[in-house]
Amino acid sequence: MSQAIRERVPNDVVADILGGLPVKSLIRFNCVSKSLNSIITDPTFISTHFKLNLNQPKSSISPNTHSGYYLLYKTSSSKELCTVFCNNDDYTLTQISRFEIPNVFDKFSEVVGFCNGIFCLASSDKDLHHISYLWNPSIGMFKKLLATRLTGEDFRIVVFGLAYDCQNNDFKVLRLVGFFGREAEAEIYRLRMGSWTKVVISMESLRGYEPNIGTIVDVMPPCVFCNGALHCTAFTRQGRFILSFDVSDERFREIMMPRNFRDGIIVMFEQVAVFKGSLAIIVFSHNFLNLGIPGGCLCHIWVMEEYGVADSWTRKFLVPLSDWVWEPLFYGCTDNGELLIKNDSGLVSIDPESRNQNILAIEDSSWVGFSANSMESLVLLDEVFISYKQIYCLSRE
Repeated sequence: MSQAIRERVPNDVVADILGGLPVKSLIRFNCVSKSLNSIITDPTFISTHFKLNLNQPKSSISPNTHSGYYLLYKTSSSKELCTVFCNNDDYTLTQISRFEIPNVFDKFSEVVGFCNGIFCLASSDKDLHHISYLWNPSIGMFKKLLATRLTGEDFRIVVFGLAYDCQNNDFKVLRLVGFFGREAEAEIYRLRMGSWTKVVISMESLRGYEPNIGTIVDVMPPCVFCNGALHCTAFTRQGRFILSFDVSDERFREIMMPRNFRDGIIVMFEQVAVFKGSLAIIVFSHNFLNLGIPGGCLCHIWVMEEYGVADSWTRKFLVPLSDWVWEPLFYGCTDNGELLIKNDSGLVSIDPESRNQNILAIEDSSWVGFSANSMESLVLLDEVFISYKQIYCLSRE
């Protein structure tokens, strides 16, 4: 009977029905029969399902009844990746998911990129600099990426950026390498092609601004995604600027930093960030002189109000941090502009306007990320399912 019903239902109708189901259900149905397996692991179905979830992300908490955001964090001791929902009203945390990190990632514990439910992991070991992984924890799949292996000890740092190219429906990984005394190099990995390609760092200025003449000799993480491009801090012998990489046309461009933004302060560190959807620079400085402002550390928030226009840089906020915050770890900004900072008290959320600080009940975190939604997808399922399907089930007719 079931065989007769199945034969009367066309595959495209079955695919439409399956397209509205969550990932966990699809993984279970994937084990039912070879016919369902062929539909669910088909690249076209995976792409269609991803786009549907991208436009209408699903979660176990309805955004209509709760205002907040999702925090993702990796624990140090238990080797787990957790997702929690943070309520904006009382900052209570509700667990959404908890995934065990595979043992294969023991030496690749650094989360260097996160985008639409896909993680990029790398190692701090210089001998493993050429290896990284893409990991989709919602389906337990990962893909090993082998970039160009560098010889010698002349490279100083490797910076990664992960982004989704919506124009070409592709995930891309940018790899920048900074050397001692010579020009930086770049490679791009396209998931659809499954290979690395060297990219020449030939910069173009934005909105008619003249490029900063000079060879890029160093880069600095993090690499953040904003306005269709990945951004990180870069250096020439003449100074520093923001290096942007458009993930669609795959061209590098230069964005000038705010004029004199480091003047008159003792800078601890600075990071490129995204603040309420705009490109930003977050500067942490010492407050030795107090300057009439309480706190041993100050946070300066500079926002580029018109993307690519250097004259639109504006210092929006100057946020004093408590006396015991001497070595903060800055993880980024939420969509509503709250700063996520780890210090001696743990993970803290700070509203730069009201200056209210709320301690978030997350302990033992070695990495923290933010997301406006809790997205799961089948991305990578067609990449490795044939090799790993015996782990999940024995398909049968």
